Order: sequence, then C-alpha cells, then structure tokens
Amino acid sequence: MMINRGVLLAFLASAAFSMKAIFVKLAYLYGVDAITLLALRMAFALPILMAAAWWSGRVAPTRLTRKDWMSLLFLGVVGYYLSSILDFMGLQYITAGLERLILFLYPTVVVILSVVLFGHAIGKRTLIAMAVSYAGIGIAFLHDVRFTGNQADIMIGSTLVFLCMITYAIYLVANGQLVGRLGAIRLAAWASIVSAMACLIHFLAVDPVVSAFQQPWQVYAYAGAMAAISTVLPVFLTAKAIQLVGASKVSIVGSIGPVATIFFGWLFLGEIISIEQVVGAAFVLCGVMLVSSARGKPAFYAGKTRRNA
Repeated sequence: MMINRGVLLAFLASAAFSMKAIFVKLAYLYGVDAITLLALRMAFALPILMAAAWWSGRVAPTRLTRKDWMSLLFLGVVGYYLSSILDFMGLQYITAGLERLILFLYPTVVVILSVVLFGHAIGKRTLIAMAVSYAGIGIAFLHDVRFTGNQADIMIGSTLVFLCMITYAIYLVANGQLVGRLGAIRLAAWASIVSAMACLIHFLAVDPVVSAFQQPWQVYAYAGAMAAISTVLPVFLTAKAIQLVGASKVSIVGSIGPVATIFFGWLFLGEIISIEQVVGAAFVLCGVMLVSSARGKPAFYAGKTRRNA
C-alpha cells in the first residue's frame, strides 16, 4: 500500500510539473512577455516557498554556513532563475511537446558533467543510450518543422531550451553535494526563494512595475496556476514520494513527464501529435531510461573512474 501511494504521488508530481509548459503557452496567447510572466509566477509562489523554508528549518534545524548560502545563491541563480528564463523564452518558439523532450535529456548532460568534474568513465551502453536519445530529439524536431514550417524559430527555441536543460543539469550535480546536509525540501525552498528574488530584480530592471498590473485576468490565472500546480506542489509531492518508495522509482515514474506534456499540448493547445513526435518521444524515453538505469545505479554513468578503469 505504501508503494502504491508513493507511485501515485510521483505520478501526480510529474503530471503537475508537465503542465508548466501548457500554462506558459496559454498565457502567451494574451500578449504577456516571458520575464513578466515568470515574475508573476515567482511572486505568487514566494510566500509559500518562504513558509516552506521556515518550516523545514524548524524540522531540521541545521545551521546554514556562509558556504551553504553561497551554494544556495549559485543554485538559485543558475539552476532555477537562469533555467526558468531560458525555458520561458524557448517556449515562445517551439511546441510544449518538443520543449519537454529536450528538457528530459538532462541525465545525458549529468553524465558529461560527471566525466568532466569527477573523472567518471562512460560505459558503452550509456554512449549508445545517449545516441538514441539525441536521435529521438532530431526526429521530434522534424515534427515541429513539418507542422510550423519555421525552421529558424524552432532552432532558436530548441537552443534556448537546450541551454535551460544544461543549467538544470548543473543544478542537479551541485544539488547532490548539498542535499544530504540540508534536506530536499529545505534546499529546494531556499534555492527557489533565491530564484524568485532574481526574477523579480530582473523584472524591475527591465520593466516598469505598472506593467505587471496591466495584464488580462487570464495571465494572472495562468501565473497563479503555474505557481501552485507546477512550482510548489511538485516539490512537496516528489519529496514525499521519495520518502515512501525511494528516488529510483520516483525517477522511473517521472519518465511519463514528456508523454504527459504531449498529451496536454494536444488537449489544451490543439498541438498535433504526429508519427515523428511519437517515434521521437519513444527514442528519447528509451535512451534516457537506459542512461538513468545503467547497472541499476541512478548516478547516470558506468561506475568506474578513469583512475580505476
């Protein structure tokens, strides 16, 4: 029963996070720009994140050192703020389905970072899996070209989301060095608070404050939905799911994310599902799952360092 509950929570977390791209695309229909929409999302989420940081600090009262604060600053700015703004900008050019497939490649970049930073060797199975994943993105890219006809825009959008995925992978690698000390919820809450503050500072620097109050009510509704459903809720659902069934099973269940986004894109945005998208998604999912489960380890690499190979 505990396993079923944990799997259900992981499924709901992945589905909720997958709705983010849908909310962004729906809000864009009303003429809002990326930084204003992101600032509204973070403004709505900030009070809940601050409450979560306060609560998690009382539950696990580990004193934050200066090094911890510097790490949180890095994680919040690079892993959340920069990643989010690149993602929102990319969604101005490509479909929600292609965006989610590109983001799902993050384990392949974690592999590369593990090689560069920690000297881990990549196994043959992992190399093949990475090739399959990127072949899938190429096939899914053809879907967007065929149905939008604007290759230049798709290249721009795909590049922005790919850079977003790289910053997210950097966040995960850095996160792994800190999560054991601070705990998942406390770390995510504080990194999100830093990100929210960076987004609001960016917004104030480039836009008059009054523009945030001149949006159609639908923009506020979608920004609020993003804050509640696709920002705060997945953090708590994922943390609880990991507690119940472990990170490996949660990661496996999370693979439904791209499929859910493709389905939601069809349901709410009218995006067409083509054979290229289905085949591309299948390649990406298979490749990433192989990378993530290499030798049954969630570390995304073969397991030997160069020094021991």
